[in-house]
Amino acid sequence: MSLESDIKKMVESIGLSLYDAVVLNENENTIFRVSVTAPGGVSLDQCVEASHLISPLLDVTSPVSGEYRLEVSSPGIERRLKTLDHFIQSVGEKASLTTIAKEKFEGEIIGVENDEIILKTKENTEHRIPFRSVSKAKTYFEW
Repeated sequence: MSLESDIKKMVESIGLSLYDAVVLNENENTIFRVSVTAPGGVSLDQCVEASHLISPLLDVTSPVSGEYRLEVSSPGIERRLKTLDHFIQSVGEKASLTTIAKEKFEGEIIGVENDEIILKTKENTEHRIPFRSVSKAKTYFEW
């Protein structure tokens, strides 16, 4: 089994879903960031509990060589969309997408069908964008 699937099982055991697990370098520090979600949001206590569950696993199966810091948090209201499942979870939210062909789209994700993201723009135009053609995507919040 992979480290990510083990982490997924651990967070699911406490009612959370694994959104993403990535290694980042910020200000000369290595961070292993685990993002979790839950219906209605994620509390600080849930992040602490998940961190306590995951930490012993990382002592045995380190995500990187050398020193790193574990961070467990919600992915936030504005977050990157990297998998088809991320788009499915974000139906009803606003997103900006850039395709491999450098086309840019902004609007509400209204559905995902047959590996296509269905986006409704401000002009009320519906676009079907194949997931495989998306190079970058993120949700955004209009304040």
